[in-house]
Amino acid sequence: MTEKSALPDWPYPRWIAHRGAGTLAPENTLAAFRLGASWGYRMFECDVKLSSDGVPFLLHDDTLTRTAHLLTPPPRPNPQASAVAGDYPWHTLAQLDAGAWHSSAYAGEPLPTLKAIARFCISNGYFLNIEIKPTIGTERHTGEVVARHAARLWQGVAVPPLLTSFDIAALEGALATHPELARGLLIHALEGQSWAQWLGHATRLQCQAIVCNHVLWNTESVALAKAAGFRLLSYTVNDDQEAQRLLDLGTDGLITDRVNEFKPVC
Repeated sequence: MTEKSALPDWPYPRWIAHRGAGTLAPENTLAAFRLGASWGYRMFECDVKLSSDGVPFLLHDDTLTRTAHLLTPPPRPNPQASAVAGDYPWHTLAQLDAGAWHSSAYAGEPLPTLKAIARFCISNGYFLNIEIKPTIGTERHTGEVVARHAARLWQGVAVPPLLTSFDIAALEGALATHPELARGLLIHALEGQSWAQWLGHATRLQCQAIVCNHVLWNTESVALAKAAGFRLLSYTVNDDQEAQRLLDLGTDGLITDRVNEFKPVC
C-alpha cells in the first residue's frame, strides 16, 4: 500500500487506533491502549464524557449496558434518573468492570479517567484524539471541562491532544475555554446540509480538521475541504481498498480497528 507523505506542519501520525485497539481489547481502556501500542500505533482515538461530579473518563455509549453488561447495575442516583453513565459519580464508576464483556482475559479492567490515559500517552510519547461525548444536556459544559483538563494535563507537552466532537456546542465550549487546543468537527452524514455549510461550521469553530465517515470523502469533498484549509481524517477505515482510496485522495488521517493488520506508517 503506497502513501503520500504527510504535510510537515500537521503534528499527528496518519494512522490512529480506534478506541485504543479497535476490537481486539475492551475499547476505551488502558489495556486497549497498551495493545494498540504493541502493534506500533503512536496515536489513539478515545471517547470522553463526564461523571456526575465532573471527572472526565472514557466511555463511548450513553449507558453502561453494552460494555458493562455482565455487572449488576449500580443503584440509580435517584428513582427518576435514567441509567446513563453520566448520572453516576466517579467513585461508583471506578468500581465497574469494563473488560469482562469483551473476554475473560480482560475481566476486572476498570474504566480509565482521562488523567490515567494522559499519563500513559505522555510517558510514552504517544498522541491522542479525544472525542468529546457529552451526556445529553451537558454538551457545552463537557466541552469546557474536557478542554480545561486536557490543557492542564498536557501542559508543557509539545503536541497536546486533538479535540473532536459531533456536537457543535461541545466544540464551542472547548473553543471558549482553551482556543489554543486543536479541534476537529466530526461528520457522520451531510444530513441535508451542503459541504459549504459544514465547512462553515468548522470555520466558525476555528477547527483545524474535518473528521468524517470515510464514505463522504471523494475528489470533490476533499478539494473543498483542502481549499478551506482543513486537515482531513476518516473513521472507521477497516478495508484495504478503502484505505488505499483515502490515501490516494491525499487525506491526513485514518482511524482504524484493524491495528493488527494495518501497519501504522507515518
